[in-house]
Parts: sequence; structure tokens; C-alpha cells
Amino acid sequence: MGLLDCARRLNLALNTVKRYARVPEPDRLIRAPAFRPTLVDPYRDYLKRRRAEEPAVPVLRLFREITEQGYTGSHNLLVRYINQGRLEGDRPAISPRTVSRLLLTRPDRLTDAQRNRLGELTAACPEMTTLASLVRDFAALLDPADGNDERLTTWITNARAADLPHLHAFTRGPELDRDAVTAALTLPHHNGGTEGVNTKTKRIMRQMHGRAGFPLLRHRIPPG
Repeated sequence: MGLLDCARRLNLALNTVKRYARVPEPDRLIRAPAFRPTLVDPYRDYLKRRRAEEPAVPVLRLFREITEQGYTGSHNLLVRYINQGRLEGDRPAISPRTVSRLLLTRPDRLTDAQRNRLGELTAACPEMTTLASLVRDFAALLDPADGNDERLTTWITNARAADLPHLHAFTRGPELDRDAVTAALTLPHHNGGTEGVNTKTKRIMRQMHGRAGFPLLRHRIPPG
């Protein structure tokens, strides 16, 4: 049966039918909620538990309780959060971008809530556990040290052995110029300052939009 016929029989838009037909399983269509993060989010589980224990608990009392725990938002924000129904149901889906940010952030810069959330996510399935471990191991290589070239070889071997096809494509990158990658991971020298000056120069050139020549550009770049 064609997709157009499916759309007619299901009374759905054709694009909706196409979107479902293109994914291997329905879970891929789960989207993150439209709500933005708020100051109430870290206290969601507590509020949900309190409302289950005492359904008629006044919102003002809840506000006082979470304020004692460190909540810094307003009473109106809490009322709006509850009225939107954000306490009911299971925890909302999390976007891939948010998961990536949690995985790539230095552990010492995560809040306790973010650290707990990351722990739940990485323990959700074997693939996430393996991915989190590989991300941590690769991040350790970014601090130049002797022996990082051998550690990189081990990391590439482990990454290719894992069932993570997208990571396999990443492992091919270091092999294209292994000498340069080895130097970056083992030597204390880098060209970060030079690249920073290049970026600043290009930004100034874009701001000028070709209205002036090299003398003005040179004047806008401080010496040193």
C-alpha cells in the first residue's frame, strides 16, 4: 500500500506518514518537550512526591519547602510550572543535544542534578555506558602527556570494537594525519594563540565589509 493511500485511510497528513515510515522504530520520533528548563526542575521529583503524599497541599507551602532547600525562583514560576502539568507523568524526554552537552562537559563543572541525570542516562543501556566510557577516555587524551600516542591507539581499537557505527567514522580521522595528532597529544606546544589571532582578524574583516583597505585593517589589530 502506498503512503498516500495510508494517509487517506488514517486521516493523517502525508508528511506525518512519511516521517513514521522512514524511521526503523517509533521511539526515534520521541521529541523533547517544548518547555524550557526552569529553576523548578531540580525539585520536580520532590514536588511530585509531596503532591502524591498530600494531594491538597497548598502551593505556598510547597514554595516554602523548596525555598528552604535552595530554590531561588518566584512563587508565580512554581504556580505556572504546576498548572502546566509538568509534575504529572514520567520524566519528559531529553533531547540528543542535551545528552551530548552532559557527556562532553567536564565532570567537575556539572551540578549535582546534572551528574545524577547523566548517571541515569549512561546506565540506561549498554551502548550509552560504552559511549560515556569512550568519551571520558578520549577527553583524558586532550591533556598532552608522554604515552598518549599509545593510549590513542588503544582507544581507537576499543572504539572500533564497540557497536557504535557513528564513532567508527570518527576514529578514521586521526589516522589521516597521525603524526600531527600524536604531536598534539604528547607535546605542550600548540598554535591556539595563532588561530585566535586569525579568527579575530577574519571577524574584523567581515565587520569592515570591504569598505577599507589593509592600512585600516592593520590599524584595528593591536601589535603583539
